[in-house]
Amino acid sequence: MLTGSELLAKVKELGDVSKSDLVRECGYVSTKKDGGERLNFTAFYEALLSAKGVNLGADTAGRGKGGRSLSFVTKIQFNGNLMVGKAYTALLDLKPGDEFEIKLGKKQIRLVPVGGSDDEE
Repeated sequence: MLTGSELLAKVKELGDVSKSDLVRECGYVSTKKDGGERLNFTAFYEALLSAKGVNLGADTAGRGKGGRSLSFVTKIQFNGNLMVGKAYTALLDLKPGDEFEIKLGKKQIRLVPVGGSDDEE
């Protein structure tokens, strides 16, 4: 059974296939007592949500390869840069080259996608 970034890559690779084929190709299949095939949709969707960083209360959800939870806290680096890690940009499906407008508020910095609404949360 595929998990994490491997699962996301496989889903993207397969593209527009049926849900059954998607679950089967990602390895979420077990054998019934009568020898038939059982597709484990629930396990597949839980793994998919976990790979996308959605925490449903399970201990392993939202963890990266290192097993650490995302803290949603960052620090200003020695050179004055503010870094947003790959795990966070992956949660929002951001790609290299995506542009943002920087909006400064009282004790906050907001990054608004260029062409996006300022109301988005």
